[in-house]
Amino acid sequence: MSKVGSFDASSFYEALDSERQSRKLNWKQVAQGSGVSASTLTRMAQGKRPDVDGLAALSTWSGLNVDDFVRTGDEKPDPEALTKITAYLRADRNLTSEAAIALDGMIKAAYENLRSDK
Repeated sequence: MSKVGSFDASSFYEALDSERQSRKLNWKQVAQGSGVSASTLTRMAQGKRPDVDGLAALSTWSGLNVDDFVRTGDEKPDPEALTKITAYLRADRNLTSEAAIALDGMIKAAYENLRSDK
């Protein structure tokens, strides 16, 4: 039997904000593009959870997988996270190879320094 999960709304909002910034949009444009109300985004910024329809719309707009933000309380940091980050950085057309390598090194160093299972 699996444990009951909870949605990590704060992490979802931070990932959504990263997507917004990468597209160089303001929150009003996110609301218009995703079809959610600006007040939904404001409530999320205050730590509230979106309703199911709003979550679905924001997930579709951003390409974020909602399952990635469901926590059961027994998971450990994903050891594959750094691998995924490296792949994403190297595939980013906005970065030179040298810039991707530099960012990758900084992220790995910060991760090792801040991870909770040291």
